[in-house]
Amino acid sequence: MELRQLEYFVAVAEERSFTRAAARERVAQPAVSAQIRRLERLVGQPLLTRTSRDVRLTQAGAAMLPHARAALASVRDAQAAVDDVAQLVRGSVAIGTVTLHPVDVAGLMADFHADYPDVEITLGTDNSDVLLAKLADGRLDAAIVSIGVDEHPDGADFVAITDESLEAAVAPNHPLARRRTVSLHVLCEHPLISLPAGTGLRSRLDNACAAEGLRPRIAFEATNPLELADLARHGLGVAILPQSMARSSPDLHALRLAPQLRGKLVWAWRRGDISPAARLLSERARRMIADRSDDPAQGGPAVGPGA
Repeated sequence: MELRQLEYFVAVAEERSFTRAAARERVAQPAVSAQIRRLERLVGQPLLTRTSRDVRLTQAGAAMLPHARAALASVRDAQAAVDDVAQLVRGSVAIGTVTLHPVDVAGLMADFHADYPDVEITLGTDNSDVLLAKLADGRLDAAIVSIGVDEHPDGADFVAITDESLEAAVAPNHPLARRRTVSLHVLCEHPLISLPAGTGLRSRLDNACAAEGLRPRIAFEATNPLELADLARHGLGVAILPQSMARSSPDLHALRLAPQLRGKLVWAWRRGDISPAARLLSERARRMIADRSDDPAQGGPAVGPGA
């Protein structure tokens, strides 16, 4: 049984597609299919079923998947142990981020690459729920995500980037524009503009409304808080935004929410079996975040509990 067979098997299982798995592993699709067939012959059971829509695990494949992941994790740990002894930094680091945040990730990657050119860094964007799931199962080493003020990601440590309230924002001619504060009950009587389900901002809103027995009327969704502000500016509803953005957006009137909703934007990294490269990158990110919070020149909208 070869490591690449296990790698391809795990990739297909997670992506539910041979095409996406091949792109993820940076090989041609026939190579993935051939290695999976060899693995199935070796174990004597079909591991995957192909349908017209996707690829799914058989019962044997489901039984094998956690062991394949554990085997690959053990190999990474073994390589990390050797690298620690040899004081080498190489391999790969996978980072994920929400769509809008104040961290200069491109600068972080460029500086790190200059010092450690043998480390391959991958970067992707998604909503917080997806990123946290990938962080938990090892597909990501670190991520910028939104969490509740009392939440702690499973199996991860984190440092706060921003911690701020959510507020409502409306156009000057909106019926709520004469208010300074709005309750959730009144808010839910109006069409709302929000990030999609699965984002940190939306989770804060949905959870607070559910606790009050309310259901928000989501009229429009957008993947970027800047787009939410623009939709509200055109009078299409009440945008739910980080406080810094609600109060700094031109032509919008900000309203405090009652009860108050808060969220954190954090840099989170996997605890435990993390590679030397991932550990060094997260240490550098934490220093960058600390320097940013100490530097008044890097102010402006904090873009807090966003995607």
